[in-house]
Amino acid sequence: MTAATASTAAFATARLIGSSASKLKPPSTFLSFRGNLGSSFPMRISSIRWARFSTVPKISATISVGDKLPDATLSYFDAADDLQTITISEITANKKTILFAVPGAFTPTCSQKHLPGFVEKAADLKAKGIDTIACISVNDAFVMKAWKEDLKIGDEVLLLSDGNGHFTKAIGCELDLSDKPVGLGVRSSRYAMLVEDGVIKILNLEEGGAFNVSSAEDLLNAI
Repeated sequence: MTAATASTAAFATARLIGSSASKLKPPSTFLSFRGNLGSSFPMRISSIRWARFSTVPKISATISVGDKLPDATLSYFDAADDLQTITISEITANKKTILFAVPGAFTPTCSQKHLPGFVEKAADLKAKGIDTIACISVNDAFVMKAWKEDLKIGDEVLLLSDGNGHFTKAIGCELDLSDKPVGLGVRSSRYAMLVEDGVIKILNLEEGGAFNVSSAEDLLNAI
């Protein structure tokens, strides 16, 4: 190959490489996806990893019908605005008690359906021999007090704080919502149970925060 030919070939190769390189884009942390409406939107790769590995709540608990409830201390504000504590054994001993739990005070389903349903059906449930109806949530007692006032609830339902989640963990009903953007952290799965003298007679446990089998109507029909 002559010097002139080699020079020409080298020039052409360099030009080709330069042209291709100018069309290449550096790696990006965003990918573009096309949505249902035909518009594309960026998504971080880290978001894809989050969606892939985020957990789906499952129906699980360490308790079942026939078990005696573990004891734990819950708290609430009484009518005089004094902070009180009460144990599970005090609520259930020698009584027929309904305990139901919600993932969070002020959340939509809990505020619009679950808790109001038990308030509405309280008289019907007590006519069937229920002594106490209590709502449990992994919220502090101040939040539970504000929620009660916001919904204008009287003495139909006792709102109890399991602020540190001790009772919820003891019965294996933790609901880990740490991967959700609203910052709920670890809460309680939704459930409703009938307890007689500390022993579970009916247990309607939902999948995570679903609301399919734990309404006041469901329990009223089951008693």
